[in-house]
Amino acid sequence: MAGMRKMKDAAAPENGPAERSARERILETATELFYREGIRAIGVDTVVERSGVSKTSLYRLFESKDALIAAFAAERDQSFWAWWDHIEEQHTDDPRALLDALLSGIAERIGRPAYRGCPFLNLMAEFPDKNHPGRVLARGNKEELRARLATIVARLGAADPSRVASQLALIINGAYATGLIAEPADLRGDLVDAAQKLLA
Repeated sequence: MAGMRKMKDAAAPENGPAERSARERILETATELFYREGIRAIGVDTVVERSGVSKTSLYRLFESKDALIAAFAAERDQSFWAWWDHIEEQHTDDPRALLDALLSGIAERIGRPAYRGCPFLNLMAEFPDKNHPGRVLARGNKEELRARLATIVARLGAADPSRVASQLALIINGAYATGLIAEPADLRGDLVDAAQKLLA
């Protein structure tokens, strides 16, 4: 009986529950450390130590630190768009309320005590190589942001949705950057007001 169990265990696929658990632990640890401390400041050994997963397992799941960085960027990207989609579902028939809710939500995220900047802007600052896999994902997030904003402002009747979306993206990315060095009295109000003036 024990022999059969061992054979079953040996035949279990590498992406079974135990492997997924190890991957999740590594990714959760890397995400927390990369965001809080900076990606270049955190080595693979630190991720291994904090996650409790062996280095062999880490390299079996992520072939390099760059692959782990790309997974971190992909996880942040998926999390951000899941949040966005949730807001969008609440305002499907009212693009003005949708834009206000998104800007309010972004301001709330910036105001959190653990806020350390936009993870995608941070990543692009740390990795100047435009072909770095993490940077590619970060750039994709910003391109998707502009595209989604263009869809919203087109519904609001903007004459040049692409240009207005680019301007809104500049305001949002500026808020992400200044949120680290300043505490405006009303970031939410400033963001909503800036958007309204752009669309006036």
